[in-house]
Amino acid sequence: MTIAAKQAIAGVAPRHLSEVTVMTVWPTLASFGLGRLLGSMYARDVHSAWGNLLTFKNLLILVTIPLTLLMWVISILPFANVRYRLTNRRLILESGYTGTESSSVALDAFDTIETQVLPGQEFYHAGDLVFKRGPIETFRLQGVSRPEAFRQTCMKAHQSFVGVKKAMHET
Repeated sequence: MTIAAKQAIAGVAPRHLSEVTVMTVWPTLASFGLGRLLGSMYARDVHSAWGNLLTFKNLLILVTIPLTLLMWVISILPFANVRYRLTNRRLILESGYTGTESSSVALDAFDTIETQVLPGQEFYHAGDLVFKRGPIETFRLQGVSRPEAFRQTCMKAHQSFVGVKKAMHET
């Protein structure tokens, strides 16, 4: 059961609240294979003799606007809508407008988070976050916008959760 409450400090909540949202992020178009392909094509620096406005890159972006809009519309449809929610206890992949939990990982089920920027994701300033326990991948978030900022937030929540859990067992 999740209880939404206002907090003075994100992630810090009274003991009687079971789970509190720290941060929610939505994947970018870089989470789609087609989005990464377009990002790879957009990132190419091709110069033309037509000046700065009429470049191959600008023409390509103009021609592919319908594909980009189609991907965006698909990403907001009720059956395809996805978001990543970090709470004070776990990281949850939610889908649909109601936020149905698709999968989750507890904050103590990983010890490192790697950022992988796949080809095409750099155009969107996005990347995949890979959660690992030792060498084993336990969870992956695809196409996270500004992945390093979210990685740092996840690591801080992880350290707080593990630290409190360790302190509770020592007393």
